[in-house]
Amino acid sequence: MNTIQALINLFRDFPTVGPRTAGRFVYYLIRQPKEKTDELISALQELKNKIKICPECFSPFESACPICSDPRRDKNLLCVVEKETDLLSLENTKKYNGLYFILGGTVGMMRKEDVSQLRVEEFKNRIKKNNFTEIIVALNPTPEGKVTSTLIENIIKENLSPAPKITRLARGIPAGGELEYADEETLGSALLGRN
Repeated sequence: MNTIQALINLFRDFPTVGPRTAGRFVYYLIRQPKEKTDELISALQELKNKIKICPECFSPFESACPICSDPRRDKNLLCVVEKETDLLSLENTKKYNGLYFILGGTVGMMRKEDVSQLRVEEFKNRIKKNNFTEIIVALNPTPEGKVTSTLIENIIKENLSPAPKITRLARGIPAGGELEYADEETLGSALLGRN
């Protein structure tokens, strides 16, 4: 396999990148001066060397998790999201001031093996050692998100007695939509109107 095809194959592993887009990335890099590709290589190395994952919320950070270490955050509120970009989308609304937990995915319909990919044990540990008064299940309103939301609610009820208040985001996010792509106003309204 030649160098160009090997790099195309690497880019194809990125989310939402198909073969044509991957090819465009490679040919774009070929046209760039060596300094620009060296800058990209250096940034990628720094990403892997400097970024750590928070053991509490599983968000990436460089020096200390800016959310978990912030004393102004409401430590009684926990918002469960699927991925890092969902956390960023909710943070951009500036309407939520609690803590987060990144689940790391969702459960596909009727696919029990997907559960092993989620941070279920870490989630159980997190909710057992904290005294949350409300847990917001903020997963995408897709079939997979709904199945995963039910799983999370069951875990909470099985592990905490009495269970804290469990809420979901209010409607406003279209069924089948994704938090990452919702505008800040819609997300903010859904967060404030959770039930």
